[in-house]
Amino acid sequence: MSALATDTAGSAPREETRPNLLERLGDRLNPLVVKEVRQGVRSRIFWVSFGLMLLACFIISMVAYVSTRDDGFSTQGQAFFFAFYVCLGMVHFFIIPYSAYRSLAREREDETWVLLILTGLGPRRILRGKVASFMVQAGLYASAVGPFLLFSYYLNGIDLPSILLVLGLGASWLFFLTVVAVCAATLADGRIGRAMVNLVLLGTLGLALLYGLIAAFALSEQGFRSIVRDDDFAIATSAFLWAMLSYGWLLFETAAARLSLATENYTHGPRLAFTLQMLISGLLLLGLWLTDVRSTGNATGASMLGCLHLAVIGIFVATDVDGQARALRAATRPWSLFRPGAVRGFRLVLLLLLGWTALCLVFFSMSTKSDASEAHLLTVLAAPAYAIFFLSLPLLVGRLPRSDRLAAPAVVRVLFFALVGLAGALLPLLALLFDQRADDPLVNLLNPFIGLDNFSDYDYSLNESKMNLGLLACVWVVATLAAFSADRALVEREHRAHAS
Repeated sequence: MSALATDTAGSAPREETRPNLLERLGDRLNPLVVKEVRQGVRSRIFWVSFGLMLLACFIISMVAYVSTRDDGFSTQGQAFFFAFYVCLGMVHFFIIPYSAYRSLAREREDETWVLLILTGLGPRRILRGKVASFMVQAGLYASAVGPFLLFSYYLNGIDLPSILLVLGLGASWLFFLTVVAVCAATLADGRIGRAMVNLVLLGTLGLALLYGLIAAFALSEQGFRSIVRDDDFAIATSAFLWAMLSYGWLLFETAAARLSLATENYTHGPRLAFTLQMLISGLLLLGLWLTDVRSTGNATGASMLGCLHLAVIGIFVATDVDGQARALRAATRPWSLFRPGAVRGFRLVLLLLLGWTALCLVFFSMSTKSDASEAHLLTVLAAPAYAIFFLSLPLLVGRLPRSDRLAAPAVVRVLFFALVGLAGALLPLLALLFDQRADDPLVNLLNPFIGLDNFSDYDYSLNESKMNLGLLACVWVVATLAAFSADRALVEREHRAHAS
């Protein structure tokens, strides 16, 4: 009897300390999700939006009921589905992303962000918790409108696969906008900067709402069967989804890097996402080329689009602060391109530009040739040269002077866009002053717009290209000298930063 009591007493504590499934899931769940969901559900904006959305859906359903009762047979399912979707889109594409932005912006304005950091969650888990909490709130809105959307199916005029397709693409658009809004809250630190970001975000979300509703209307009206038969639609949809996924990941990692400490390897996430984005995009394009041989013009478009993307994103990667924390220097090697430092970011972008050019040359070799193939080849080779030159020029101008203000990342980024605009506008004016044509090849040799257009121009009457290999070599020589000078200037400033 005593042994049984002892055994029972010994087994009781083990049963009490063993967590059940819900407790284990609760421990694994980000605690910030629970906090944000509770706070969001109790907020006034949630209940006002939720009530107005349900009221609007109820009124629309009453109108649908009256119209079907009078007509006897209705084929207005597509119209009423879109009306219900407008109610959901107002919340999903505007209110939810803006609420996510205000949630993180309020943390930084009230200086409660330090308290979140002290919990040990880290910037990435905090940002994931913010995004996940508003996805849960979006799910609550969608569950309320779901029966009304299904009701439109029974009104005829729209099929169930079309409804599911619109809802699936809308969910991906919602997720991307929420990530963009959360990341926008990390951009500015001052009051004026936050006001500007707030204004820009409101305009962006307004346009995003408009685009989302237009796309939903077009998809629901076209029908699922006609969409499936269109191969171009499948390619365009896949590209759209991949762009949202890759850019969303890149923005998320950038926001996490901005909230990280200077002693951390904060550039690893954004630069890894940037590199994988280009690598996977190249593999997807290669697979598309293998299944369907494209023309040389498409290879030119791929080169120009990829170089434009690398130049615009690259100026943000290459304008990191000079040098790095003392704790990170010991493990930094010449090939450690994912570690902090402007010089390593600049070299990473150059490497990606050269790799993308090599891939586009493979596309060109696999494409069907035409009379203008020579002009397309010159364009494929000229696009990375322009990208390298205009990426190096602002870095060189900003780093050569001794003023640290001119070398600030924000100033160099503004200088990049200013130099591109000036080169595109002033060189044609200079050609007119010398009584030349506005698109003169020599005067506009370093013009990123007219210069590329001249390289792609082919005169069918003379059966020759407007540009030649000699002019292409000149552009590459200038770009190489600018890149080398910018690299040396970045290295010198990093040594100076470490010495100080």
